[in-house]
Amino acid sequence: MAILSSKGWTSTRISTIASRVFFFVIFLQIPLFKVPCRSGMCTTPIHVTSSQLIASDIIPVPVVKTLLFPGAVVHGLVKNLTIPSWNNLVDIYNLTSVKDAPVALDLKRLEVLAGSYFCVAGALIGILKPGRMSMFGTLLIVWGLVKEGILARPANTDPTQSIYVYPTMLLALVCAFASVKYDIKKAMRKPAPRPTAKPLQSSSKSKLK
Repeated sequence: MAILSSKGWTSTRISTIASRVFFFVIFLQIPLFKVPCRSGMCTTPIHVTSSQLIASDIIPVPVVKTLLFPGAVVHGLVKNLTIPSWNNLVDIYNLTSVKDAPVALDLKRLEVLAGSYFCVAGALIGILKPGRMSMFGTLLIVWGLVKEGILARPANTDPTQSIYVYPTMLLALVCAFASVKYDIKKAMRKPAPRPTAKPLQSSSKSKLK
């Protein structure tokens, strides 16, 4: 029993740590891929999600800026040792003209768009309660990138519009899978034997009489 409890505790701890790492990967906007989107070239799930949210007016712009600000601060400190202005976030991410961009850019890569939504939502929810949403989102993005880059065999040879997958995508994938909590006790527990009904001896004797 001690071994099982230690394994369960380890599984819970791994799930919690993986969820936190996945949260920082998503919200600090570590580049995972490079795909064409409405704002030009998107490299993170938050960038893909933000461009679609602003283009469709689903939520107010200040909420989108809240999603973008942590990653913008990190990128600004790394590149220029400066903190970007709150008012310039839309310009920094080239989101000013996303409403005029063709909708076909999103429809062509629905898996990447849906996976980005799942990754952002899963990263937020995973801080409170680790689940499978991050894993589903990451798998959708990977499938969309594989389908677009390999199976579809795009004819566009422009290097500025090419699709790339960065090595950090492997880190996100590992964290997404590790964030799922597995109940080892439940998996190793044997099912209880079902009771078998036996005929009553008194009733059988009364029938013989």
